[in-house]
Amino acid sequence: MKRFAIAFASLLLLGGTPQPALAREPVAAAAADQSVGPQYDTTHVYVAPEDFDRFVQSLVATFGGKTSKKGVFQVTPTPSQTMSQLVLTPVGTLSVFGFTTPVPYPFGAERTGYLVKDMDAAVASAVRHGATRLLTDFPDPIGRDVVVQWPGGVNMQLYWHTAKPDYPALTHVPENRVYLTADAADTFLKRWLAFSHGRVTRDVPAASGADIGQPGKTYRRVELTSGYGRMLVIVSDGQLPWPYGRDMTGYEVDDLSATLSRAQAADVETLVAPHDEGGRSSALVRFPGGYVAEIHQTAR
Repeated sequence: MKRFAIAFASLLLLGGTPQPALAREPVAAAAADQSVGPQYDTTHVYVAPEDFDRFVQSLVATFGGKTSKKGVFQVTPTPSQTMSQLVLTPVGTLSVFGFTTPVPYPFGAERTGYLVKDMDAAVASAVRHGATRLLTDFPDPIGRDVVVQWPGGVNMQLYWHTAKPDYPALTHVPENRVYLTADAADTFLKRWLAFSHGRVTRDVPAASGADIGQPGKTYRRVELTSGYGRMLVIVSDGQLPWPYGRDMTGYEVDDLSATLSRAQAADVETLVAPHDEGGRSSALVRFPGGYVAEIHQTAR
């Protein structure tokens, strides 16, 4: 679905217990890295039509950037209609959807959309590395799309364009925040790293549970990077107080205090006040329409 949003947007814009280390079971390496770049990866956000404009405006007011022209499209292989707009901020790209019809399965549960170089090769690699297609890939006027699910229930969309879009590099690459229990964490990490040609940049087996609203407990914190961008895998017992686990994306900014001030002026609610977490200052916020996000500033 994301690929449709990016496609139309492109045209418009051109006008907690410590866990063991990762298991070392052999996994066949992907034949090639199919990633294109993190500026082409978007967080998918679904909001009610009546919240659509206010949400988009709050994003730009908080992070800066620009938007595509809003339109109404069919972005699924079965009949549906949604308002759709791409928000290009310096700290991450978002595809915003406001469906005016019921949302067809399996759309609405995918957290991100990743641009790939070759759809057939990417899908084959994803399946070979443990992903399940939630629907088979489908064509659109300028490319193809598929929605896949990784171990632990991590849903994402892969998409391909006939002509690659051209977006500027990001000032800061956002992180895909994935919450898992130990039942699925090692399997997900192993499979995703093999598919993405990624690497672990930090693995903290016993981080403070206070980071995720569980004082007195610990959790495993695994930071990854690949051509698809950054990812933070949070491994806990899953007994998380709200709003932890609802934050799909973390946005790095240069000045957290100034960003939160702009956010407040744009009707963005601070749910968790700034606090030290993993070598940075972090806060959780809720945008108009209900989108929950993490915002952080790294230690200097």
